[in-house]
Order: sequence, then C-alpha cells, then structure tokens
Amino acid sequence: MSESGGAVPGSHEFETVSSETVYSGAILALRRDQVAMPGGRVAEREVVEHHAAVAVAAIDDDDNVVLINQYRHPIGRRLLELPAGLLDVPGEDPLAAAKRELAEETGLAAREWAVLVDVVLSPGFTDEALRVYLARGLYETDRPEPEFEEADLEVTVLKVDQAVRAALAGEIVNATAVAGVLALAASRAGDLRLRPADAPWPGQPTDFLHRKAGKSSPDGA
Repeated sequence: MSESGGAVPGSHEFETVSSETVYSGAILALRRDQVAMPGGRVAEREVVEHHAAVAVAAIDDDDNVVLINQYRHPIGRRLLELPAGLLDVPGEDPLAAAKRELAEETGLAAREWAVLVDVVLSPGFTDEALRVYLARGLYETDRPEPEFEEADLEVTVLKVDQAVRAALAGEIVNATAVAGVLALAASRAGDLRLRPADAPWPGQPTDFLHRKAGKSSPDGA
C-alpha cells in the first residue's frame, strides 16, 4: 500500500468484467468491454480488433529504401509507405508474410532479413500491432497481377537519409513508414544489433483471427 492508503501505482489488475461484440467485419471487429478500474469503478472501453501486420524496409545496393505510393481511402489520398500487409491466415509465419508482401507489392525478394522494430499502432482503442523487417540483398522475383488499390500502386526509392528527412518534414506520415525509417536510422547511428528474422513476437494480436475462425479469444472475448 502507498502512504496515502491507496493501492501501489502499477499494481491494479484491469479485469474485463463483461464483453460484447458490436460489429464484426472483413478486416476488423468492434468489441465493447466493461473493465474494472482502480477504486472499484467499472468503465466501458471500446476495442477495435484487427489483424496483425508486417512491413518491410527493403534496402537496395545503392542504399535506397524501397517505398510504395498507395491510395488510402479513409483519408482520401495517396501515401508513401513501406511494402506491408496483414497476417490474415491462421498460423501464418510473420516472416513468410513479409516476403509475400514484398514480392506482391514490388516484385522484389531479399537474401538477408532481420527484425527492425515492433510497433503497437494505436493502443488507446485497437490491438493492432505491426512488425517491421529489414531486408537486404534485393533481387527481382515474380510479382502476382495486382488488383484493387494495388493496381494503381507506384514503386519508388529514396536514399535512407532522404527518407528520414521526408518523415521529419511531414512528407512521409504513414505510421509504419515513419517508425521503420527512423528505427533504421537509429540502428545505424548507434551501430545496434538487430534481432534475428525469426525472433519471437509476443505482442502479435490474435483475437480477430480467433474470431474469424469461430473460436474464443484467449481472454474469452
């Protein structure tokens, strides 16, 4: 107990008292939870369940980072992004998904892979999380015929330092791309060792995959 008689900060267990599904769609679900708060109150929290995702910071032999320029309907414009995609198949290996997305969106494959950074994208309302890989030793590979927004996707490259400046200038605003580019710059500046490509990902969300498969999530939602 603290000196004021209250619980020690950081010790409360935020138990989900009850939960209901408000909406369940193709790529997300909205869940309404009743959560036990410190002091005995119960508060309502809306949670968007989403697939985990992967992205790739692919660096070519000229030290360019490969970017895509893709239309994003919710904001009504195109964004510079890293090649990325959802883990929407139960049991899919994140690294295999990253290799698939790099090929599908750029027609490239890579010989060297490492984990660059893990990102929880907006934990105030969604469990969506993403892993960014670093890929080097690029070479061309078969690219499936694109469809929907990807049929209009433009592949471009920027020097890594140019991409960093673009992120800081607000020209690259996609959260995944900003995180990946800045993590790459930081790892280089500090000569930091990256995690292996098969490193565990304990924060990978699975509730929506369980829901789509007709199973209960680990927390019973």
